[in-house]
Amino acid sequence: MPQALPTFDDVLEAAARLEGVAHKTPVLRSRTLDDRMHAQVYVKCENFQRMGAFKFRGGFNALAKLNETQRRAGVVAYSSGNHAQAVALSAHILQIPATILMPHDASPAKLAATQGYGAKVIGYDRYSEDASALAIALSHSQGLTFIPPFDHPDVLSGQGTAALELFKEVGELDALFVCLGGGGLLSGSALAAKALSPECQLVGVEPQAGNDVQQSFRKGERVKIATPVTIADGAQTPMVGAITFEIIKALVNDIHTVTDAQLVDSMRFYAERMKMLVEPTGCLSLAAALQAGDSLQGKKVGLIVSGGNIDMARFSQLMSAYP
Repeated sequence: MPQALPTFDDVLEAAARLEGVAHKTPVLRSRTLDDRMHAQVYVKCENFQRMGAFKFRGGFNALAKLNETQRRAGVVAYSSGNHAQAVALSAHILQIPATILMPHDASPAKLAATQGYGAKVIGYDRYSEDASALAIALSHSQGLTFIPPFDHPDVLSGQGTAALELFKEVGELDALFVCLGGGGLLSGSALAAKALSPECQLVGVEPQAGNDVQQSFRKGERVKIATPVTIADGAQTPMVGAITFEIIKALVNDIHTVTDAQLVDSMRFYAERMKMLVEPTGCLSLAAALQAGDSLQGKKVGLIVSGGNIDMARFSQLMSAYP
């Protein structure tokens, strides 16, 4: 690797930067869920984070480390929504100009929130255009600092603070299920888990239609796929990050996949039984844990809910489409 991989110390430093800025999100329990899984389940609710997702942690950590010249020039990022909002809100707090590339089919709620934080939004076609290449080109032509959605040491270190908080609150776990797209949350969580709960079985969960990380994990090298078609819009990444994959290879135990129908079942469970709104991507961890069956019986299990940014029209549509 051209640069040293982040360590647990980087996660601790990120936590110090986020102190008093990011929310310390709640860890919720459900007796119904415990009974259903025959386990003790701890749900880390990043849907209650600022801008509605864990992405704020990494976005703010990365922007807070910029020097004055970089801050004056501004930043550029690309995202289907949550990283967009994270960078936009962080830039607003730190008074840094932000340009965000968002796909034309991005959630209207996520688009409106990103613009509401003051960012300039440029649209692109996620199925025919390379967002990363577009962002890099803009960074070069306008002198902006590119803040990638996951494959960046400061971003993933910030994301790892969610798991850090979880372990500090509930102690060691037997298993931790983490939502997975490009690998920022999973790799950051892995750094925290290795330090604070070394025997914990760490499982990344991605959509069945977009199992690039599962393929990469089994092959031992990164595999690129076509942009997957899935309701989990936060996990429509065609390839895991180079930095994140190195950490995943070293520290993660397994990669599971779930179907869109299983995601909607989990959305329904969270809404009906735990009274909270969770976006499809945020349900990856629960959906996989529910499929794990007897392997979790009697265990102490953690689930990270990555976010809750879904508008009510889309939520209703999904509930109707998967009765």
